[in-house]
Amino acid sequence: MDIWPLYLFHDGAQTLNAAISLRAHCSLSSRRDKRIVVTSDDTGRRIEAQHWSDLRDNHELTLLGRILQYFHASGLELRTRSESPMGAGIAGSSALNIAVCAALARWSGATHSEDALMQIAMNVEAQAIDVPTGVQDYRPALYGGISAVELRVDGIRRIPLPVDPAELEQRLVLAYTNASRNSGINNWEVTKRHIDGDATVKASFARIRDIAGSMRAALERADWIEVGRQIADEWENRKQLAPGVTTPQIDAMIAAARAAGAHGGKVCGAGGGGCLFCIGEPADVPAIRHALAAAGARILEFQIERDGLRIETRDAAAAR
Repeated sequence: MDIWPLYLFHDGAQTLNAAISLRAHCSLSSRRDKRIVVTSDDTGRRIEAQHWSDLRDNHELTLLGRILQYFHASGLELRTRSESPMGAGIAGSSALNIAVCAALARWSGATHSEDALMQIAMNVEAQAIDVPTGVQDYRPALYGGISAVELRVDGIRRIPLPVDPAELEQRLVLAYTNASRNSGINNWEVTKRHIDGDATVKASFARIRDIAGSMRAALERADWIEVGRQIADEWENRKQLAPGVTTPQIDAMIAAARAAGAHGGKVCGAGGGGCLFCIGEPADVPAIRHALAAAGARILEFQIERDGLRIETRDAAAAR
């Protein structure tokens, strides 16, 4: 829904999100020469290059190369670390993108508004993955909290929601399906089908738009059973968008969670793998966690993050 121009076809479109504590980290330090050194703590890879152009078309580091190109970076060491599993569908790559863009902006002395920083992050990611990107994933990383992202003709507007983070947090279970997903493939397939006039896809999007509105109202009045019902309804409609959104393994995991007391559950992101989350009453959460683990998922510990982007300057030429 948050990919341009899909939301323009559905008046009142919005998405709902909560920032979580599985953070992305980026640290920068200057070098005396002009070389660029990139280290990924997640993969254990360390790559040296004479110039950002050596990374821009490197399939593994294309996104970083594009960001380095935008900021005309040279003579630095860049280290990254993500607490999110690879391909989890919980916007880990977008959070890392925001972290790197913000660190490079501070390092280079450039001044960017928050909207400009998100625009840069979104556009370089589209260049890197060769398909359109959505607008919502960068906002939790930048702002934190629980919010609605209203997708309007006159622009994108983030609205913090009056939801007690502790009340929501104690009802959620987040699990990794142990299968990575490729959001670009699913998102592009759905986008193309909508633009081509697929009636089923258009109807599903209309229902998802309505569900988001109903769920926002339920969140604001702390009607948790209704929130769960809306999550379950959204998932049923999302599965209609493309064949790869769900898998037999995902269906089995969500069914096990529902049998253990979950009000609803859905896959995060475009689907096909990555993470799923379920919501239930606090007393049922242990059973839901056990059911998901028994079905083959890996439970991820998290908290709802009140704060978004943090930048720490250790000296004049280092930012995090």
